[in-house]
Amino acid sequence: MRANDGSAGRLRVADPGGSPAIEVARLVKQYKTTRAVDDISFSIPRGSITGLLGGNGAGKTTTIAMIMGLVLPTSGRVAVLGHPMPAEAAFVLGRMNFESPYVDMPMRLTVRQNLSIFGRLYAVADLRARIDELAHDLDLTEFLDRANGKLSAGQKTRVALAKALINQPELLLLDEPTASLDPDTADWVREHIETYRKRHEATILLASHNMFEVERLCDRVIILKRGRIEEDDSPARIMARYSRDTLEQVFVDVARGRAQDAPSPLPVPQESVSPEAMS
Repeated sequence: MRANDGSAGRLRVADPGGSPAIEVARLVKQYKTTRAVDDISFSIPRGSITGLLGGNGAGKTTTIAMIMGLVLPTSGRVAVLGHPMPAEAAFVLGRMNFESPYVDMPMRLTVRQNLSIFGRLYAVADLRARIDELAHDLDLTEFLDRANGKLSAGQKTRVALAKALINQPELLLLDEPTASLDPDTADWVREHIETYRKRHEATILLASHNMFEVERLCDRVIILKRGRIEEDDSPARIMARYSRDTLEQVFVDVARGRAQDAPSPLPVPQESVSPEAMS
């Protein structure tokens, strides 16, 4: 058997099942004078839910795009399900999926038509049965034949989740999956994400600004700031390091550059300051 020559078109027969779901090493993305992602490394085990947090411009979306093989890194490497991206994207794209409420599906097509198109792209077997199953699970039945453009925000979110689950992905990338939803619908979506992960032992990478959502769903949190990793640990341990009760408080501390274990003192009410102290 000839030794592997490293060519881009090589076949990899066996998927290394013991490998991480996602492995990122020394990843950099430079846009002219802006370094969107600045030398980050992390490894995500299979079957876990990891939160990817950070303010606007922190590098979350660029990182996800490089994991999906949509954006080429300036340097560093990404492997998904044991395969380097984007060189071996063909081996993994059918086993992963992406959901974001900010990415609309064709408005004039019905829900059923949209799901059918995406199902064909993923070569889903018995597609009609799969769509019926998702419609039942995600409560889509009453508007399956309604145009996507005539759906409410909550209905569109459920359809987007159905699209992301059409191929029963091993790896699910979620970008703000409950943005703009009312509390009841958002809770319903989170519950379904949890159920799917447990039922299929799937790996989920969740980018969100909803800290309650991250605390509820995630085993681990990676916080980005200006393209670099500021924190990488379980939610409980991160909150303990910052002496905070919620991830939202930690998020604000990181964004404002406050040190760990040293929360800012509460302001002294003006009426409690004596005239002598003011002199």
